[in-house]
Amino acid sequence: MNNINKCIVHDWFAGYAGSERVVESFTNIFPDVPVHVLFNLLTKEEQEIVTKNSEIVTSFLNNFRGIKRYHRKYLPLFPYAIEQFDLSKYDLVLSSSHAVAKGVLTNSNQLHICYCHTPIRYAWDLTHQYLKESKLDKGFFGLFAKIILHYIRNWDSSSTNRVDYFIANSNYIKNRIKKIYRRDAEVIYPPVDTDKFKCEVNKDNYYLAASRLVPYKRIDLIAKAFTQMPEKKLIILGEGPDDKKIRAISGKNIEFVGYQEGEKLSEYMQKAKAFVFAAEEDFGIMVVEALSSGTPVIAFNKGGATETIKNNINGILFNEQSVESIMQAINDFEKTENSFNSNTLSDYAKQFDRKIFEEKLNKFIYDKCEEFFNKSS
Repeated sequence: MNNINKCIVHDWFAGYAGSERVVESFTNIFPDVPVHVLFNLLTKEEQEIVTKNSEIVTSFLNNFRGIKRYHRKYLPLFPYAIEQFDLSKYDLVLSSSHAVAKGVLTNSNQLHICYCHTPIRYAWDLTHQYLKESKLDKGFFGLFAKIILHYIRNWDSSSTNRVDYFIANSNYIKNRIKKIYRRDAEVIYPPVDTDKFKCEVNKDNYYLAASRLVPYKRIDLIAKAFTQMPEKKLIILGEGPDDKKIRAISGKNIEFVGYQEGEKLSEYMQKAKAFVFAAEEDFGIMVVEALSSGTPVIAFNKGGATETIKNNINGILFNEQSVESIMQAINDFEKTENSFNSNTLSDYAKQFDRKIFEEKLNKFIYDKCEEFFNKSS
C-alpha cells in the first residue's frame, strides 16, 4: 500500500481519550500521514503520542475565539466545516468518527473507510437528555436547538453514503449503525494498552470509579449508592462539569482524587477490589484496563460492557441504572469476590491489546484496498 496516497480524518482533538487512542494506532500503522481535524486542543505531549510527526490540518474553526472552552456551541458549523477539507489528492481516506468526520467529501476514485465510535449521540438516542441537561427543552432557544439537531440528523443520514466501509468499535455500535444508517459494519474492538496495566493480586479495601464527570457516565448513581453504604470506601477519579454536584451528594466514605493518568491511574486500578461502571458506553476501554489490572468489574448490563464483562466470571452485571441496583450488585460481588482470579482476568484482557487491534485494522484496510483498487484499475 506504499504507493497509495493516504490521509486520516478525525472529528477534533480536545484531549487524549478513547477516540484519540484509535488515531494513535492509525498513525502507528501509517506514519507521516496527514491528520485532518476541525480543531486541535492537544498539549504538545499528547500530540506527540497521538500524531507523532504527522502534519495536523485544522479547519477554520481552529481560529475561532473561545473554541477551547465553548467548542460544542459551534456544533451547527461542524458539518459545513468538515466538508471544506479538500481531500481530492488522496486515494485512501481513513476516518475516525463519533460526530462528523465520516462526512468528508470524497469521489468515486477514493476509498473511504470509517472507524465509527458511535453515530452522533446527542443528535440521535441522547437528544432529549442533551436538551434537558442544557435546559434547552423549552422556550425560543429550545426550539432553535431542536431545529439544529433536526438538521444534524438529516445531514448525518445523508452523509452515510460517503463511506465505503464501516468498522464498529463493538457489536453494540454495529447494531446502532445498522439501525440509524442502514449499513453493515465489521467489528474491531478499540485498542487497550494492556501492558500499562499490570496484574496486581493484592488488593486494597476500596472500590474505584473513574470517568469524565458528565451526566451520562452516571457517576452520581455510584456516589449515591456508596453514600448509603458508609462502611464501604469509594475512590472517584476524574473531573468535569458534574464535579460539584456529585461532591454535594457524596458521603465521607467517598474520596475524590481528580483526573489521573499514567502510573497513578494504573496504580489505582491495580489496587482496587473492584471497578464500578454505571454508563451505557459504546465499548468501555477503562473496563478492560481494570481487567488487565486483575480487578473485577461491576457494570451496567447494557452497551459495550456486556461484550467484555461476563457475569460471575470476570465481574458482576446489574440490570438498572439505579442506586438500588448498584447496591445489590456490590453486595452480590462481596459474596463471591474470592472466586475472581486476578491472573485469569488479566489474561482475558490481553485479547483487546493495541497490537491485536492494529493487526486486525491493518489487514482489513489492506484487503479492502486490494479489492477496491484492483477493481478500479
